[in-house]
Amino acid sequence: MLRRRRPLLRAAAVGGVAYAAGHHVATKSAEQQYTDEQQNAQIADMQQQQPPPPTYQQPVYQQPAPPPPVYQQPAPSAKSTGLTDEDIAQLKQLGSLHESGILTDAEFEAAKQKILGI
Repeated sequence: MLRRRRPLLRAAAVGGVAYAAGHHVATKSAEQQYTDEQQNAQIADMQQQQPPPPTYQQPVYQQPAPPPPVYQQPAPSAKSTGLTDEDIAQLKQLGSLHESGILTDAEFEAAKQKILGI
């Protein structure tokens, strides 16, 4: 009879070990799922407590207005007006005499027109 009980005992032992192992895995799995749910809940609570991130608006950069164009009149050259270097020197001398007050406006205009040939 002992021989008949051994296979039964062996089957019972194997079955018991298998049950215990399965139960242990199921328990660990349930515990892991429970801790994951708790962590997710804590994360959600922390996210609700934090203020929303600031919203940044792109600054609007305005380009400065371009400076007004500077119009320069071309400098009169002796070759384009037909004046010689001697004529230009005489006009400069007349201008300095007029500025110093030696020549009156009428005398300056008359001498200038004479040099320019007008």
